[in-house]
Formats: sequence, C-alpha cells, structure tokens
Amino acid sequence: MRERWQKFLEDAETYLLDVIFQKRPGKKAAAVRTTLFLLSNVFAGAVKLRRVLYNARILRDATLGVQVIAVGNLTVGGTGKTPVVEKFARTLQDAGRKVAILSRGYRSKPKPLHLRLRDRLLLKADTTPPRIVSDGQSLLLDSLTAGDEPYMLASNLRDVVVLVDKDRVKAGRYAVEKFGCDTLLLDDGFQYWRLRGRRTDVVLVDSQQPFGNSFMLPRGTLREPPSHLRRAHVIFLTKVDRSTPERSRVIDDLRVRVSRLNPAADIIECVHHPLYFENVFGEDRHGLDLLKGRKIASFSGIAQPESFESKLVELGAEIVLARRFADHHRFNQQEVLDAINRAKKRGATLLVTTQKDAVRFPKIDRRDLPIYFMRVEIQIVAGAEGFEECVGRICFR
Repeated sequence: MRERWQKFLEDAETYLLDVIFQKRPGKKAAAVRTTLFLLSNVFAGAVKLRRVLYNARILRDATLGVQVIAVGNLTVGGTGKTPVVEKFARTLQDAGRKVAILSRGYRSKPKPLHLRLRDRLLLKADTTPPRIVSDGQSLLLDSLTAGDEPYMLASNLRDVVVLVDKDRVKAGRYAVEKFGCDTLLLDDGFQYWRLRGRRTDVVLVDSQQPFGNSFMLPRGTLREPPSHLRRAHVIFLTKVDRSTPERSRVIDDLRVRVSRLNPAADIIECVHHPLYFENVFGEDRHGLDLLKGRKIASFSGIAQPESFESKLVELGAEIVLARRFADHHRFNQQEVLDAINRAKKRGATLLVTTQKDAVRFPKIDRRDLPIYFMRVEIQIVAGAEGFEECVGRICFR
C-alpha cells in the first residue's frame, strides 16, 4: 500500500514538473498551467502575508541565545544545499563551536496518522522530543526514520549533533539544553522565520537554473520572489561552470543580477567537487580514475540528475544506461536488480549512484555488478574570503 501511494505521488510530481516546464503539449496541459498560475498568485499572497505578520510581531518568533545559521534557497530542490550545510558545520566545529544541525526531515517516517489527528483535534502541543539522528558520537537512526539529508549529514559529520523535528525552535532548545550546543545550523531554513536571534541567512542560487522558470509555486519552483534575496547575508552561487567564455559570461551576468538584488551580501562561487568513489555495500574506496574509459550505468533519484551524469562523463565514463527516478525515491530490490540486468546487457562494468541515493538502497544478495556512490564536497572557486569572514563573524560575534 505504501509503495503504491509513493508511486502515485511520484508520478503526479513528474507530470506536474513536465507541465510547468512546458514539456507536455496540448490543451489539457495548458489548462493545468492556467490553474497552477492562479494558485501561484494565491501562494505569493500567502507568502507576503506571512512575512507581514512576522514583521508586525503578530506571529511571534523565538530567540534561544545562540548563533543561528539558516541555509536555504529560493527554489525547491536541486541547488546542492546539503554539501554547503556540511561545509559550514565542519568549519564551525573545527573553529571551536559546538554545532547542531536542525532538519525538518523531509520525507522521513512521520508520526502515526491517528496520533497526529488526535493531537490536532485536542489542540495538544507536541511535546515529543526531536529525533536524534546523531548525538555527536554515534549514528542512531536509519535513513527511513531520519530522512535522506539528515542521515547523510550525520554519516559524514560524526562529531556534530543532528536532530529532526518540524518544530525547530523545540529542536534548537533541545540541542542547547541536552547537548550544550552554541551554534544551530538550520538545514533548509531560509523560510523558517520562527527562530531568529543572532542569525545569519545563507542562500544558495543554482547558477544553471537560478530562479527556475520565474514563477512561484505551484506554477513554478520559486518559494519566494527573487527580490527576497535582500534578506540574505551570504549568497552561494552553486554548480559554477566557467569552462567556456559563454558560460563565464552567464555567471558574470548572474553575479550582476544578484548584486543588484542584494548589494550588501557576500557572493561566493562554488562547485560540487568529487572526492572518491565508495562501495555502497562495503568499505572499499577508489580514486576518481575509477571511471576512466569504462562503460557504466548511472542510477539516481535526485532533483537534477543531469548534473550528476555530466560529472561522471567528465571523469571519463561512458554512460550506457541512465536510470532516473523521482527525487527522494525509495528504491526497492527489484528496481536495483532490473538496473543491474540491463546494465550488464549493455556492457557496463559498474553501477554508479549519488551518496544521497546510496542511503536509500535496499540490501541485495547479488553482487555481480559493483555499485559505487560518488562522494562530493563543496569547493569554493571564488569569494573564499567572504566565507572566512562569515565564519569569523559567527565565531567571534
């Protein structure tokens, strides 16, 4: 039942994405776009009203007396946010801060429905402690319970506390009181206005698709209009590619536009830099030359698989099969085995996935085709001094 429901949601999401990016022709798709446009106006009004209510203090925010860094974006999905959160957490921890990452746990296993309905009907406050993905020493939850990104962050940052809760004020208070944290990193927190205090807002802009199709949800992928970049203290341009003069001009034009929207913010350019390949079911690691001259199959369930696949080609691979699933898709054993069978028929010697996807892989008995994930990190290519100044302000404020 759960798998059927998941498939229905994923099919609906894929269809809507095709519609809003005008990949679906015909009158039916045009009618859907018109309806979505009307709904996007309602959504834009709700965003504006919510902001007004917070500014007027009708909706109240909270201060916990610690540093807060909110890392987020204006669009939904695909900007490369998780590696930036990891870089901030690692750098701040190395500088002596006690860091906790607070996530809402997108698509993590929710509280049972009957308990959620009971709490709402009785207007009962949720006093359940946040889920502890990592206590700073051990990984305590699996990816299904924690969610993909929190689990991946906890796996890569064993000395950082990672908590999951929709109420990040409650989670932040728990991190301060139970773990003695003095720095809270809000994963996907730019739109989370309830937690303020000594706050630094970091916004990511995908240089390949900066503002989606320029429409607000649900007609487009914008959560807020581009003008709201003015709230940011630091802006990361991700997936920067200056490999050709034309691409360099595109990046320069984007920098000019972003600077006009927010002249005061530091602008940092970065790329997702591959580090190594690691076996999904083992501990063996290989350098980046693993793919050189080899036929491989790519396997992913992320928002922008094109970026991942192009990186594999840059590393010398020939992709003979590319299996793409909806973002956050939870794979079953048969899907992996089908990909292995098809890949072998096409002469592939490896199946390669992302680390985010690897945490959702089921256990499989067959190991006749090795499966590796690509470990990446953020590499700053311009504006490193802005990042260092930002970290300095947080550490010594």
